[in-house]
Amino acid sequence: MSRHLYDGLAGRVRHFTRRFGAAELLLVPARAVLSPFIIPCLAPRTFCVNGVHHACFYHRYNATWCNERCVEVPLARAFLAAVAPSAVLEIGHVLSHYAALSHTVVDKHEHAPGVINGDVRDYRPGRTFDRIVSISTFEHIGFDDEAGASDDGGDHAIAQAIAATRALLAPGGVFWMSAPLGYNPALDALIERGELGAQRILFLRRTGSREWEQVSWEDVRGARYMRPWPFANALCVAEFDSPLRP
Repeated sequence: MSRHLYDGLAGRVRHFTRRFGAAELLLVPARAVLSPFIIPCLAPRTFCVNGVHHACFYHRYNATWCNERCVEVPLARAFLAAVAPSAVLEIGHVLSHYAALSHTVVDKHEHAPGVINGDVRDYRPGRTFDRIVSISTFEHIGFDDEAGASDDGGDHAIAQAIAATRALLAPGGVFWMSAPLGYNPALDALIERGELGAQRILFLRRTGSREWEQVSWEDVRGARYMRPWPFANALCVAEFDSPLRP
């Protein structure tokens, strides 16, 4: 059985330092402690996607107020608006950290009440979903989700996971995903080659600590993770239609 990179304290520290830098070992707990005092002082901010303005989302969990989750969460919520929870599948356990939810969640490694632990490539629920959502999860596939995984990123593994997810869509359903750029080279390469397979795709660039703007691929090509701001400095937001016609 493969061992997850995050297993054990030593494994967590090695993985975290490798991906995010030694300084973040101190900054992450500092943000967690200071979040209750910082968030009330933050001015409301908005960002615009396809002509629609969204409010940035601030929350203590995972320092959402100072990273890409401040835009990912409101976009994901907008995507799921007016859809019954019973018709929703989430790949990667994220949204329930911010509110009590009842939709189906599949996460390969994170254990929590109601979360189905498993790989989406092996998930066989015997049903389909109208909406599937995934926040910053697919960039980990084939890259740092297993101990000993190679850093070539595994573009084949990502493509397999996307295909498996689309197969879980009901006719007329849509799969929405966000992912940071500059983190997994293979994911960036799939986008560069036009092989991600999305029917709709857009990009967001970070222009300040809590400021984001919609841009073109040319504007985010070569974006760096953790530079100049902590964590993602550019995002891909993609939508995939069901392979089955309604």
